[in-house]
Amino acid sequence: MVNAPDFTARKRERVTVMGMATEAQFHVLAVDDSCIDRKLIEKLLKNSSYHVTTVDSGSKALEFLGLHEDNLRNSNPSSVSLHHNQEIEINLIITDYCMPGMTGYDLLKRIKESSSLKDIPVVIMSSENVPSRISRCLEEGAEEFFLKPVQSSDMKRLRPHLLKGKFREQQQLFQLQLQQQQPQPQQHPNNKRKAMEEGLSGGLSPERTRPRYSGLTVV
Repeated sequence: MVNAPDFTARKRERVTVMGMATEAQFHVLAVDDSCIDRKLIEKLLKNSSYHVTTVDSGSKALEFLGLHEDNLRNSNPSSVSLHHNQEIEINLIITDYCMPGMTGYDLLKRIKESSSLKDIPVVIMSSENVPSRISRCLEEGAEEFFLKPVQSSDMKRLRPHLLKGKFREQQQLFQLQLQQQQPQPQQHPNNKRKAMEEGLSGGLSPERTRPRYSGLTVV
């Protein structure tokens, strides 16, 4: 028989392990054309127990996210489908701002304009501290704007956005399940009562519905 203190300790240990497992499930897509910066952000994310996928351009990020199939699929808002039909869940995207071709700002706009990807949190990185650039990204929907070099302390700022995105996803799934479980619409009570009244008085003339006073004598 396990006494109360041991049981409490084991329960606390089990909760801790579950918490670590939940955090390890977060999948981050890192986008940066610089190999050095890409390896640095990958290392920082992995040290924070996140699963990481890296690409070197915005176009490859869109290809990985399957944005070209956006109108052909009706999938989970934070899920992407690859060509080999393996579904991968992306919980957050962190991208460099200055990249050749498609910039981080362009990538952010494409994601936020997509009906299936717009709820994925996006964080922008840049080595240049330009207030107008930062404001524009935040107004477009970026969650954070990190100045390079990115540090381990910045990784702690990602967690609230990851949890918020996960909670939003769970809410959407719950609402979808509720919609699927809703019964067929029933007749409105007012219409039902009206039908019953019509059934009771159906076909009766106004004369027959009036009270009769033939048995009364007026003095």
